[in-house]
Amino acid sequence: MVRGPHFAGAGRALLLAAAFLAAAASFLPVAEPSCPRDDSVVKDISQMQQSSYGIDGFSHITVAGALAHGMKEVEVWLQTIVPGGRTPIHRHSCEEVFVILKGKGTLLLGSSMLKYPGQPQEIPVFQNSTFSIPVNDPHQVLNSDEHEDLQVLVVISRPPAKIFLYDDCSMPHTAAKLKFPFVWDEDCLPAPKDEL
Repeated sequence: MVRGPHFAGAGRALLLAAAFLAAAASFLPVAEPSCPRDDSVVKDISQMQQSSYGIDGFSHITVAGALAHGMKEVEVWLQTIVPGGRTPIHRHSCEEVFVILKGKGTLLLGSSMLKYPGQPQEIPVFQNSTFSIPVNDPHQVLNSDEHEDLQVLVVISRPPAKIFLYDDCSMPHTAAKLKFPFVWDEDCLPAPKDEL
């Protein structure tokens, strides 16, 4: 088969167009990822993304996480709760350890042995105290100080956490709403592929 000169010219034009587009793309600004991966050995917490993620009186930083930092077995969070603020009532199927860095508050700890959380135990927590949450036990942390923020370091196992949220302590465990990915992981999970 013999190709005419107009086919060779079209091929050269396509190659030139591709080269032009590649060169132009190198000058375009690149969008900053909403969940930048940080593999550095030493990180400055004051430079890390902090947000309330829509939870009033609350602020969260993922210090070392599964999705943003490649952690496999544990995840570390720094959370600050303003005076009178609280976490949602929730549970998860992972181990969790809290270290109170600043302030004082109350741990409200429900039971996974009943059909619903029930009347939670009210356990005071304070600066330099630590506590762990039994797997799947509903809990809530509130800042009971009127003047000072409550700041906690939280370590969880098996990240990213699948969190079940309760409206109140009379809500049956089976009615708790799964929130996965949780609000601070939403931007870090890859978008689902369109199967159509």
